[in-house]
Amino acid sequence: MALNCGIIGIAGCGKTTLFNALSRGRGSGSQMPGRTNLGQIEVPDPRLEAIAAIVKPAKTVPTSLEIVDIPGLTKGGSKAKGGNQFLADIRQCDAIIHVIRCFDDDTVPHMEGSVNPLRDKEIVDLELITSDWETVDKKRSRLQKVAAVGDKDAKRGTDVLTALLEHLENGDPASTFDIHELDRKFMDDCFLLTVKPVIYVCNVDEASALSGNPHTDALRPVIEAEKREMLVVAAQAEAEIASLDDEADRQEFLKDMGLTEPAVNKLIRAAYNTLKLQTFFTFGPKEARAWTIREGTPAPKAAGTIHSDMERGFIRAEVMKSSDFLELGSEHACKQAGKFNVEGKNYIVQDGDIFHVRFNV
Repeated sequence: MALNCGIIGIAGCGKTTLFNALSRGRGSGSQMPGRTNLGQIEVPDPRLEAIAAIVKPAKTVPTSLEIVDIPGLTKGGSKAKGGNQFLADIRQCDAIIHVIRCFDDDTVPHMEGSVNPLRDKEIVDLELITSDWETVDKKRSRLQKVAAVGDKDAKRGTDVLTALLEHLENGDPASTFDIHELDRKFMDDCFLLTVKPVIYVCNVDEASALSGNPHTDALRPVIEAEKREMLVVAAQAEAEIASLDDEADRQEFLKDMGLTEPAVNKLIRAAYNTLKLQTFFTFGPKEARAWTIREGTPAPKAAGTIHSDMERGFIRAEVMKSSDFLELGSEHACKQAGKFNVEGKNYIVQDGDIFHVRFNV
């Protein structure tokens, strides 16, 4: 599956710099201000590299994360020409990476005249809530017409959406709206922005990359109260690190900053945790490969991420734990130790599984 994260933030927050650092030149699109840009992050996984070192396939293929750089939001921007299209791009994303400016730099003017992360967060939050209010109001109007001719389900939907509109009017996101599970159908097909998982990235100067600064200190309790992930990233420095061709040079730059890994690794872990994702592996002479699935995925559905024919004709899966394979050193050794299992359609794939699918179509 392709995980899709949209990078948003107030104009000038540094989100395109972060996008460039994450994509390391693997972006597509215009790379111009005011345009949506697409990119991919290869997900680093030491387990895949270790598996490949044993198997020695012709190639190694990591799983990837799709990122979308959404043009900067402004106060009232959703009402401006093109604003709805930008918000439509966010609707297609599985999760939101909200970048907030937490650095002072007189050479980079702020559109609001001063650096104030709490205010900037509120501006973006309000734009998303306003857009959701308009979406819900339009759907409620449609349901009201159906309810007027006696449709009881439409009447129930109208009541639910009216309550949701009041909730949004109070400045609260749809994610905190208390709704009965049976009523969720009235809300789900709205594809609301404020129900999406959010990861906050505080964009700081290089000196603040390790410990943060007063701006991040002010934001932290607010984001913790929302029970969201918050990362502190020096996007400009990360972009410079990503532009280096030599891995040793990149590691030396990180060491000078007091960091042990690039921000992309932390962001990927945060995205996996937020979206409840996990990784399984396949290997053969041609390639060793990592695949992304959601937690709780049954074996046939996981097989379908490899190829739809495998899901349709699924017979069984032969499964080893990557930890066992790496410890014992071969598939044969796993079999000898009783660490090689044959699983059926009800098997729930676990993080780190090595998966061989038997199928027939």
